[in-house]
Parts: sequence; structure tokens; C-alpha cells
Amino acid sequence: MPPLIIVGAGQAAAQLVASLAQDGYSGPVTLLGDEPHLPYQRPPLSKKYLAGELALDRLYVKPAAFYEKAGVDLRLGTRVERIDRPGKAVILADGTALPYSTLVLATGSRPRRLALPGSELDGVFYLRTVADVDAIRGRFADARSLVVVGGGYIGLELAAVATKHGLQVTVLEQVPRLMARGVGPVVSAFYESLHRSEGVRLVTGAKVLGFEGKDRVTAVVAEDGVHPADLAVVGVGALPNVELAAAAGLKVENGIVVDAECRTDDPAIYAIGDCTKQVHALTGQPLRLESVHNALEQGRVAAAAICGRPPPTLQVPWFWSDQYDVKLQMVGLSQGHDQAVVRGDPGSGRSFAVFYLREGQLIAVDAVNRAPEFMLSKQLIADRARPDPAKLADERVAVKDLRS
Repeated sequence: MPPLIIVGAGQAAAQLVASLAQDGYSGPVTLLGDEPHLPYQRPPLSKKYLAGELALDRLYVKPAAFYEKAGVDLRLGTRVERIDRPGKAVILADGTALPYSTLVLATGSRPRRLALPGSELDGVFYLRTVADVDAIRGRFADARSLVVVGGGYIGLELAAVATKHGLQVTVLEQVPRLMARGVGPVVSAFYESLHRSEGVRLVTGAKVLGFEGKDRVTAVVAEDGVHPADLAVVGVGALPNVELAAAAGLKVENGIVVDAECRTDDPAIYAIGDCTKQVHALTGQPLRLESVHNALEQGRVAAAAICGRPPPTLQVPWFWSDQYDVKLQMVGLSQGHDQAVVRGDPGSGRSFAVFYLREGQLIAVDAVNRAPEFMLSKQLIADRARPDPAKLADERVAVKDLRS
């Protein structure tokens, strides 16, 4: 029997392999990854790995022995050129055809690149892979000034690490507030104040026009002026890697479209992780979620479907970001909220939470150094709870009593 082939070797793929073993899958499995590394965690790249506080082998989702024990044919540094759907095979870059019984696309996403003057200069980087971070960190010793283009999670995490390494950091964000896609105005304002207090220069509403330099970047040009830079890192979002799927004629709409079992419109092909677009149970709307939680959950869901087992219980989506000594934990999806309730004082400390409600129902929470509120909110949102806003705001009410 031809193997089950997984294209892409990230966290979704590693979880799929683990879940297939747990669910009793007995067929052969081949895992193809274009990077030279074992499947690894990406979130620490812009945090502890960039800071030099985490070794490469600590990033690995599973050790090499795990794949050997599971009988997985692990092929790293291997690029898939195309999918032959009629022949049920993937064609590698060297022309080799590998037949499959079931195919799982876990191709992930890539940084959105800027097509601007000077964007190809030496010293202009994007952050997605181990190699990217190694290259960026290698420039820290000689650089004095860093310009980060983009005020999202990755850009701000990078700014926090670089500041601690002694670089003069400027963050240029095109929209009026930081992390606008993921958090509300209260949290954005807190992080703006936090970064300024750490010495970061923030410019919002800044449209970048290009990069200056002869052979190596020396400045970033924006509408508000020229910002000197020995080093520039761009973090302006990600694009799903859908090219293989699209060329094979699978349905693609800003992501590979999958059903509740992570199956594409070809019953022999599944897709999981950042490359997918799926109707989310929480909102009833098709979403493309770029998160570890979603990657792991879809790996479990696809494994259950492949093995003919009932789907696992789904959790409310969650995310996190570490910047300086501040942990931001987010649960739920706040889009469409009509009320935001703040618990704690963002202006007087580094600990508070914002609860987002829609028509009285709790739909999301942003918790800044507030693990208890974050943990409780996972269950409250799953239960579609309608907590009393006055109690949410009142810190005299214990967290455990917010259930009622």
C-alpha cells in the first residue's frame, strides 16, 4: 500500500504523526520537509531563540527517535514540485514521483514581502525560520540601529529582544495602533506605553516607501522621513503556501479550503495548519488562523478522520505573546464585540485583563500577566457564558467567582 504522505514539517505535521500513532494508524507514513531541521516550534523564534536563551534542539516538537519509533520515513531538505492527482503521487524537485494513498498538506505560510525600492538590500530580513533568526541574531553584534517594519506580535517581540541587546530600535506601523489585528485599543495603548518606556521609538500611521543603501541597508524611508538602520526586519503579515494545492486544482480562497475534518475537495487529500481556511465552530465563519493551537488541533482532527475515529473535542482558540517581562494571553475571537470590560488598571501596572462581550455573551479575553483570568475564560467562552460585566470589572470579586 502506498504511504500516507505529509507535505510540510511544522508543528501541525508533527502533531498529525503523533495523533496517527495514538489513533492506531498502521500504514506507512512519509514526512517531507523542505527545511533541514526536524519539525520545530516557531513561536519561540522571535522570543527565547532570538535572545539566545533556547538551544535549537529545544525547539524540536519531537526528537528524531520519535519518528524512528513511529516508523516514519522522514525526508528533510526535500521540496515537492507538484501534485499528480490523477496518478495519486507527489513529484519532488528532482523529478522523483512518490505515490500516496492519502496526502496531507501542511505547507504553512510565509512572510508577506515588500516590493519596494531597496527591499533586496543586504541587511533587510524577514523572520520565519531558524535560518532567518540565526542570520538576524548574527547581525546584532555589529548593528547599532534596527528598524522594524510592522507593529504586530513578531515585530514587537523582536523589538523587545533587540532592545535588551543594546540596539536602538524604531518600529514603523502603518495603521494607527499596535497589534491592531489581534487586540483591542486598551491593550494596544498599553503596549505602546510599554515599548516607549523601554526605549523603543514607535511611529504609527507610518507608510514605508523603501530602503536606502548602496550594497547594504542604511535607512528605511517612510512618509514621515528617513529612519537610519544598520539592520531592518519586516513583519507585515503572512501568506498561506497554497501554490501546490492551487496548481493541483484544489479549492483555494486565501487558504486551502477544508471541511470540518480538514478534508479538501479531493477526498484523498487533507490540509492542516496555517495554510488552511475552515469554517470555525465558534463563529460559523470561514477563517484562516495562524496559531499553534489551530495547527495542533487540526493535526488531531485530521488524524481522527483518517483513522475513522470520532473527532476530538475542539477548544476555544488561544494565542500568546512574550514581550519583556509581560505575557499577553488571548483566548477567543473578539471581532464583532459590542462591549469591552477592563479588569485592573493598565495605566498603573503591568497586569490587567480585557473581557469582550457580544450581546452579553463573553467571546474573547486579552489577559496581560493575568493567567487566572485567561484560564477561566477558556471555559467561560466554551460554555457561552454571560457573566455580569460589573463583576468582571470588580477586582474585589475573586476570579473563581466570575463564573456566576
